[in-house]
Amino acid sequence: MTVITPQPGIMEIALYQGGASKIAGRSDVLKLSSNENPFGPSPRAVEAVAAEAARMHLYPATDHGGLRQAIAEGLGLQAERIICGVGSDEVITFLCQAYAGPGDEVLHTEHGFLMYRISALAAGATPVVVKEKARVVDVDAILAGVTGRTRLVFVTNPGNPTGTMIGAQEMARLAEGLPTNCLLVIDAAYIDYVEGDDGGAGLVEARENVVMTRTFSKIYGLGGLRVGWGYGPRAVIDVLNRVRGPFNLSTLALAGAEAAMRDPAYMQMCREVNRVQRARLAEGLAAMGYPSDPSHANFITVHMGSAERAAAADAHLKAHGIIVRLVAAYGLPGAIRITVGREEDVTRLLEVMARFGEAT
Repeated sequence: MTVITPQPGIMEIALYQGGASKIAGRSDVLKLSSNENPFGPSPRAVEAVAAEAARMHLYPATDHGGLRQAIAEGLGLQAERIICGVGSDEVITFLCQAYAGPGDEVLHTEHGFLMYRISALAAGATPVVVKEKARVVDVDAILAGVTGRTRLVFVTNPGNPTGTMIGAQEMARLAEGLPTNCLLVIDAAYIDYVEGDDGGAGLVEARENVVMTRTFSKIYGLGGLRVGWGYGPRAVIDVLNRVRGPFNLSTLALAGAEAAMRDPAYMQMCREVNRVQRARLAEGLAAMGYPSDPSHANFITVHMGSAERAAAADAHLKAHGIIVRLVAAYGLPGAIRITVGREEDVTRLLEVMARFGEAT
């Protein structure tokens, strides 16, 4: 009997597990597990989505022209170099689909986003993991890991779940050192939390082998709408658009993202609160004996000393209605990742963690 089987690599994919959002029996849950904006989206984005609701029977624009123009104007980019996707995840999928396949390698660092491996395997390519140095991307290690089969190199900057990042000079050195038939993909999902950093956009414009991906799911508070984008050489964007579905983003998603992009004051407010509360959270936990690496994102990853103690802290927090993220799947079994919340959220978490220290 003939058995229908999936393409090679598919069954090697472990199902992605998102951050939990509920605790049985509790109505006061504080979710700090998915790096969401605690303030939600810009009111302008909410209004724009509501205004489009009555037109849901109409197909959305296939070229995403309004959103691409808003991104270009807001960040000083070229609209024709922009592609939009269902989160930056979909742009990552496009890149693997278009540029990697059986016999090719997709390289990423040990604590990188789990979707790199998933998308590589789905395309039939081989994911290759490179070590980091003290939870920071190591350019020399990446260059040493590149082979004649490497087609894509993914670098998360700032990292997730580490929160660490490398500077523009190191990123440029990496791009310069790669073979001409290999694309460097800078996943800059959290770069909006770094004041004055372009996330690699200038490097994209200076070279033909660099692509940057960004998202509306973090600082813009639109995780539920699923909107991301990529910025790359025109030839690469042309290729990606050939595999992109014509109606991949809904009318509501396009309207909400465009309005969010056109409200920079709201984004700047969210970034400033995050900066202050991130420092307060990290310093408060460090004073209790729970250190974290310097974070450039909207979370910190706290090192608890062992997998057992990380699990105990996670259970303690859940017992008090707070959900954080264990990050063993990212190669950090002794750590917990905590999203930076509002001032009152940070106060609540610090108080609960102080009781954890007293009880253990």
